Amino acid sequence: MRYRGRRRSTNVEDRRRGGASGKKVVGGGIGIIIIAIIVWILGGNPLDVLQVADVGDMGTGQVDYGSDIPEDDTMAVFVSVVLADTEEVWEDIFRQSGEVYRKPKLVLYSSAVQSACGYSSAATGPFYCPGDEKVYIDLAFFDELKRRFGAPGDFAIAYVVAHEIGHHVQNLLGILPEVQGMRGRVSQKEYNQLMVKTELQADFLAGLWAHHAERRWRILEAGDIDEALGAASAVGDDRLQKQMQGYVVPDSFTHGTSEQRQRWFYKGFQTGDIAMGDTFSAQTL
Repeated sequence: MRYRGRRRSTNVEDRRRGGASGKKVVGGGIGIIIIAIIVWILGGNPLDVLQVADVGDMGTGQVDYGSDIPEDDTMAVFVSVVLADTEEVWEDIFRQSGEVYRKPKLVLYSSAVQSACGYSSAATGPFYCPGDEKVYIDLAFFDELKRRFGAPGDFAIAYVVAHEIGHHVQNLLGILPEVQGMRGRVSQKEYNQLMVKTELQADFLAGLWAHHAERRWRILEAGDIDEALGAASAVGDDRLQKQMQGYVVPDSFTHGTSEQRQRWFYKGFQTGDIAMGDTFSAQTL
């Protein structure tokens, strides 16, 4: 993805140890990042993850440093550019519908973090908290995504960020609160199916962002879409369950299969039309 020299979002909070110095300090979260991916994909709810045992290691600085990110802090620079692109794309889309897009914050943290959704360890993986409208990312996650799950490339990272921003869009549109309100009102199997539709729609919205970002700024380089599709495949419920336990349990899926996740992302990328992303009414997921 072409990102060097481009606008960075200022809606970034650096809570990594080292504060606003921009030095990338990764704590003990690396050892449990594999759990992060499982929890993120198969659990899906930051309220249900492990409680933080050592809050003192979280880092407490909350610094909006956007354009002040040092160039050598490559990963932080990259995600801030992706965030800036999502801001402009979604502002335009909301404006066309007569709505106002509220920009979310993106929180960079290491090891553990406190959000409006509670204390979370790095085992949560990247997540969106509707309570404070912030996306939380421990950048060590992306190293693990590449090394353990074979999903390398900067656009794999962009896909993850855009997916979480997709949840923010769902929150603003009232979709996320409606789905979460069904917890306890339907069976676990039915709720899992609603979660799958929610996650596949977020994949679609990530693809839609890529469509409009490419049209506006020509951001894509050779292989970028393949990198996003590779990441979508790597975090499919069926693939993860097969890797972790040797078999799959479809009724327990909460994010969709590898094929579904790839297909909905690509549909968003091909069409660029938000009306085409109604996974809740789709005859076939």
